Amino acid sequence: MIDINVFSEEKAWLKRLKNKNLFFNKICNAFPKKYKFINRKVSLSLLLSNNKKIQKLNKIFRNKNKPTDILSFPTSEKIQLKKKIYIGDIIISFNFINKPKYQSLKFFREKLIKTFIHGFLHLLGFDHIKDKDYRRMVSEEEKIYKSVISKIN
Repeated sequence: MIDINVFSEEKAWLKRLKNKNLFFNKICNAFPKKYKFINRKVSLSLLLSNNKKIQKLNKIFRNKNKPTDILSFPTSEKIQLKKKIYIGDIIISFNFINKPKYQSLKFFREKLIKTFIHGFLHLLGFDHIKDKDYRRMVSEEEKIYKSVISKIN
């Protein structure tokens, strides 16, 4: 089971995402069985933010002075899935997800789902530094995304 704590520090999210907790819980519940962590309690935090705040964090933690779509902070590099574990934090920028500004709500949500899945996999130790790791991560993202979209649409 995945327990997700969703926080928001950007008011603009409310215009596009009325019930953030329900939205992300639906996503996690629609994950393939492999990522549902049955008989375990896996938890994470999600902060819905904006470019200004995410740029500050990107500079502090990654030494990159620019905004980005998502930041993930895993609690450790190698996840040992125990009965109960906190796997880390994800921060998503509204400004990146909401580009272009006049995109449909459906497109906005699909983009948000893909971005969240990407961050979630980072918390589990996936990365995309080497080509083979990139291909593996993209493949997992696609599997999870297809599962989610087929169950929540």
